Amino acid sequence: MSTAQTNAEVAAQPSQTPVARSPRVLRVWPAVAIAVAYWLAILVISRLDLVISTTFFATVITSVLTGFVFLIWLLSRRAIPGRDRLMVLFALVGGTVLVNYLSDASVGVMGILFAGPGVLCTAWAAWLLGARKWSPTVIRNGLLIVLALVWAQFTLVRINGVDGRQQASISLRWTRTPEELYLAEHASAAPVLSSQAAKAETNPTLVVAAGDWPDYRGANRQGELHGTKIATDWKATPPKLVWRQRIGPAWSSFVVLGNHLFTQEQRGEDEAVVCLDATSGKEQWVHLDKSRFSDGQAGAGPRSSPAFADGRIYSMGATGIVDCLDAATGRQIWSRNAATEAAAPQPMWGFSSSPLVAVGVVIVYAGGPGEKGLLAFRAKDGEPAWSVASGVTSYSSPQLVTLGKEPQVLFFSDAGLIAVDPASGKLRWRYDAPATQMWRVAQPRQIGDSSIILGCEDLGLVKLDLAQHDGTWTPTVAWKSQALHPAFNDFVYQDGFVYGIDKGLLCCVDAQTGTRRWKAGRYGYGQLLLLADQKLLFVISEYGDAALVSARPDHYEELTRFTAIAGKTWNHPVIARGRLYARNSEEIACYQLATPELHAARSDGESRTVATRVSR
Repeated sequence: MSTAQTNAEVAAQPSQTPVARSPRVLRVWPAVAIAVAYWLAILVISRLDLVISTTFFATVITSVLTGFVFLIWLLSRRAIPGRDRLMVLFALVGGTVLVNYLSDASVGVMGILFAGPGVLCTAWAAWLLGARKWSPTVIRNGLLIVLALVWAQFTLVRINGVDGRQQASISLRWTRTPEELYLAEHASAAPVLSSQAAKAETNPTLVVAAGDWPDYRGANRQGELHGTKIATDWKATPPKLVWRQRIGPAWSSFVVLGNHLFTQEQRGEDEAVVCLDATSGKEQWVHLDKSRFSDGQAGAGPRSSPAFADGRIYSMGATGIVDCLDAATGRQIWSRNAATEAAAPQPMWGFSSSPLVAVGVVIVYAGGPGEKGLLAFRAKDGEPAWSVASGVTSYSSPQLVTLGKEPQVLFFSDAGLIAVDPASGKLRWRYDAPATQMWRVAQPRQIGDSSIILGCEDLGLVKLDLAQHDGTWTPTVAWKSQALHPAFNDFVYQDGFVYGIDKGLLCCVDAQTGTRRWKAGRYGYGQLLLLADQKLLFVISEYGDAALVSARPDHYEELTRFTAIAGKTWNHPVIARGRLYARNSEEIACYQLATPELHAARSDGESRTVATRVSR
């Protein structure tokens, strides 16, 4: 075949034109699956009875992991041009930096990480599902617009903290905070006696009398009320509101001496120790320290509660300032900074240890290095008395007990439990229990003459039996139990049984064996105290409902309840001289509690009235 003939045949064949490829259709089911998996995981976490720290870490890890997996999937999609994928990545990084800069201080990086990835991935998945057949340019622009809309929300809101189940309270950032409303209201009120003006005043020295509440969780720090009975039928004789008013943020409790009510609060850039008239709520005096602490979970304000001894009020602020004040006038007698003296770092949630006054010294927790963990100052002049190593992190408070007729101060930290001599600080014994990413908050409880029960989220409950030989104390573990995991909710003891809140549920545990007898009644992460003479638990829920529950091991029984205050309530309530004092970071209220005699008299009067009507 000639070359000419071959060329002619080739020329006679029809020309081949390239076939246009159809654009790739983005498969989005993995994106939808990631988003659905995120919300299912969050639902499961919220429904499980997990300890607070586990809930927090599980939520953050789920959020971050969701964002990471979704981003890896998105950046590997060839249906989206590489240049578009890089543009989305740069916009995500740059937008996060910009939002962190523009958002309210309460949001920050942690606020974005806590909820941002899950919400963004869900919104992106929804967009991709609807736009999967559109052009890459439209898909890219949509992803950028969705990113801007989702991220912009974080610049418009303020996070007012979270509750025990890590549910955030969110409001628009330009609305006034409860603290701002309180400060405005307080500024318009009549001026009161300041601690500086009080120097010239002549006031009697205050002393403890029957019915007073002189310390954190009562006279023995065990959360028990003795010598008082109240009416238990709140339908027939409901607690009577005496007064209610705003208060500055803090998680402090009260000291009550007669008609003097002491607590702590935050007032703008000042930490305040205040004395109120217990019968009216009117401010009597205030002492201010230029200091402010705040964190994203609990908000601003002091965390500890004041203590009273020998006519003086002792307090510790969230930044470590320890004050000694005249209880009658608020006049400052001395002041120290425990954080400075111990070279201690600022705890994540501030200094929370309530001062303990014993044998002429004031004992506080600083958490400094070496021997600067637990500090003691002389009560009369504030001079350092002693210090001892006690662990790096704790939100618990020193606890005075008597073992073998010997006073000892217990302290519970991330290292375990130590016991020291209150006069010298000499270590008497220790129980090593290193923390596993948990924090120790609840108070240890003495049981009998020589046993201690301690509790926290990672250990559950542990009972220690103490034996003394030749002046040496040796702790032995009697039992360990996972029946109760005290978080920042202290437990009480009655007739051989421990009662406390375990992940939002009230429960009863046998103190001899560590076995749970019952678990019921949802109160959130509230607090409780024991009405020992009536074998009742007074419980205030995480959101301000007050309830009476029988302190009996055979079954759970709630007798009555009413709403005492509104909002997240982590503060310990106090009942003193027949009055209930309840507060949170926004308001404080006082209620008169009826006595059984008054209830009986009222019931008898009603019966006579009915009988008279019948006879007529």
